[in-house]
Amino acid sequence: MSIIIRKNKLEDNEILAKIIRSCFHDFKVECTCGTVYSDPTTDDLYSLFKAEKSALFIAEEDGLILGCCGIFPTENLPENTTELVKFYLTKKARGKGIGKLLMENCFEKAKELGYQKVYLESLPEFSKAVSIYEKQGFQYLEKALGNSGHSGCNLWMIKELD
Repeated sequence: MSIIIRKNKLEDNEILAKIIRSCFHDFKVECTCGTVYSDPTTDDLYSLFKAEKSALFIAEEDGLILGCCGIFPTENLPENTTELVKFYLTKKARGKGIGKLLMENCFEKAKELGYQKVYLESLPEFSKAVSIYEKQGFQYLEKALGNSGHSGCNLWMIKELD
């Protein structure tokens, strides 16, 4: 397995939007409103991740995109906190450590950009991702932080960076 982790490119937009939305179908998430599924920025991640202090990493093998994970300076988060966003993998990529690799790239970039904490929002249906978050040291929160616009999410977690 020769996985390449790289930054996103304009030509990745269409396939990334398909991968993200397919995960909602794969994990039988019924409510898609108030989530990344219906968020219009999902169709143009390249432009979204031009924002200062943000990054989106892509996992690729033999020219095939397997998934993505990024960090974003979500509005109204506490100081020195970024949000872990767009963590989605194709069926083929799940269970192979690719998600962990993507996430670790995000943690390194977050530290490089001066962040001390990483926040995320998710759904219980994404239990496989949630178990990865737990293994990576994320702790549950009682309520949402910041203003992601994803009111459909009902799991919130935070992690202190080393």
